[in-house]
Amino acid sequence: MPELPEVETTRRGIEPHLQGRQVKKLVVRQAGLRWPVPAQLARRIRNTHIQQVSRRAKYLLIDTDNGTLIIHLGMSGSLRILNGNTRPGPHDHIDLELNNGVVMRYTDPRRFGAWLWTEAPAQQHPLLSKLGPEPLDDDFNDDYFFSRSRGRKLAIKSFLMDSHIVVGVGNIYASEALFRAGIHPARAAGRISRQRYKKLVGAVKQVLAEAIRQGGTTLRDFSNGEGKPGYFQQSLNVYGRTGEACPVCATSVRETRTGQRSTFYCPHCQR
Repeated sequence: MPELPEVETTRRGIEPHLQGRQVKKLVVRQAGLRWPVPAQLARRIRNTHIQQVSRRAKYLLIDTDNGTLIIHLGMSGSLRILNGNTRPGPHDHIDLELNNGVVMRYTDPRRFGAWLWTEAPAQQHPLLSKLGPEPLDDDFNDDYFFSRSRGRKLAIKSFLMDSHIVVGVGNIYASEALFRAGIHPARAAGRISRQRYKKLVGAVKQVLAEAIRQGGTTLRDFSNGEGKPGYFQQSLNVYGRTGEACPVCATSVRETRTGQRSTFYCPHCQR
């Protein structure tokens, strides 16, 4: 699944092509996504002007002068900027055609993404209204994270991935941040000191910022907005490296399950 850096990379890839443009039309070939594409979406977005392309958590927000298009890439979704004459493939479900002939095409083999619409402020939408702070914002700090953890028996990796606590820290980057902070992924969130939370917050910000700079993590289903893969996978220390040597101590990286997700860690470096 595309995580926050992949979504931010996509946002940066599509923004120059969309911002300030007028929407000519929307073509929906397959409305059966995670939630059905609203029947009136094509009519409501037609002839609107795109004012801004932003991101909240893993949602892309395309603000127009008539409302906001909310896009989630789901498990396998991607966006491409193409010439309008490019023929669609079998998994190319939606085209957003602009007044200059350029098309933003949505591809989603598993159809678990979403294209939704709101005419109210986007932050009031039910999918966004109860989300925690952005991990790269100042609101996400050790004081906040430590205070939210008190009394919690939940494993720190699951706590870190809870979007009500902080948004956008998915499986890959949670594993990598915990490794950098030297914290075992199964340790109870309420049994970690403030000092260690300070180190973890710094590690989260660092690993996400590095991934964004390098274009996200190349997964089987992801390429960035211009069709070029990301390169952060070259910097992964533990994720997907079961049995390989830890880059710090050479102990074999282990894999376990946390909250039904694969979790990778070094048993020597992480306590």
